[in-house]
Amino acid sequence: EVQLQASGGGLVHPGGSLTLSCAASGFNFDDYAIGWFRQAPGKEREGVASICTGDGRRYIEDTMKGRVTISSDNAKNTVYLQMNSLKPEDTAVYLCAADSRCHHMIHSIIYPTTTLNNWGQGTQVTVSS
Repeated sequence: EVQLQASGGGLVHPGGSLTLSCAASGFNFDDYAIGWFRQAPGKEREGVASICTGDGRRYIEDTMKGRVTISSDNAKNTVYLQMNSLKPEDTAVYLCAADSRCHHMIHSIIYPTTTLNNWGQGTQVTVSS
């Protein structure tokens, strides 16, 4: 059974940084892609970034480029999302998802209403002074 555990959220001041973690289990981590998404109250889900853990291919949504880095530690079955220069509009629940198809995960980041079957619970990020 695919299990994903997102953590690392919290309250941060504008301009601050956070690193989120997505710990995975129940599947061959090296064969999957992990994506990060976010959803703010009353808004649609947005794609943030994805990484194909086997070959390291990364995709970062255009609006997040320059402020977000995605990485993986395959020995720990964990994907990290480092976010810098945070803004109040970054406030949202951040969720991670897994899919065995790298291109499908990239597609899902670009078109976040795409169906994905494996989700973790979210972690709240609040950017406020």
